[in-house]
Amino acid sequence: MPKTVKAKKVSKTKSKVASKQKTTKTKVVSKGPIKISKSYVPKDTEKYMCEKHKVYFRIRLTEWKKELIKANNQALYNGSMDDNNISADIVDQASSYIDKNVEMKAINRQIKLISEIDKALMRIREDTYGFCLDTAEPIGLKRLMARPVAKYTIAAQEKHEKDEKVHADD
Repeated sequence: MPKTVKAKKVSKTKSKVASKQKTTKTKVVSKGPIKISKSYVPKDTEKYMCEKHKVYFRIRLTEWKKELIKANNQALYNGSMDDNNISADIVDQASSYIDKNVEMKAINRQIKLISEIDKALMRIREDTYGFCLDTAEPIGLKRLMARPVAKYTIAAQEKHEKDEKVHADD
């Protein structure tokens, strides 16, 4: 009876070793998070949308989002403080109303931009960032540097804008 127990232990040990060997063969060695300097700028000589590019644009988009949120919060706070100043003059009231209306439109545009930034960050996670949503062609580093939330190549963007204009005229 003791011999069979040893045989079971040996077979269990062999199966553990075999499973460890299988997992070590299939493991992909990760280098850890890629770090870039603050002065880093993506270059055309590097592979398009390499990890450095993704990290650069992720940092840039995240910082831009934080700035927009901070500006929106300040504008909303300052706008709420002005509510206490109600003027008896109808011209002053109209002017105040117009100022608040313009400010709210600006805040709404920034909220839409924050949404676009979130979508761009999602595309970075999905490895589709930097490629046109219509044609799957590279958008280009220069365009992304100018407009990090760009979803289309210039040609595809022009086509979309033309289509929007045609539909708006209907």
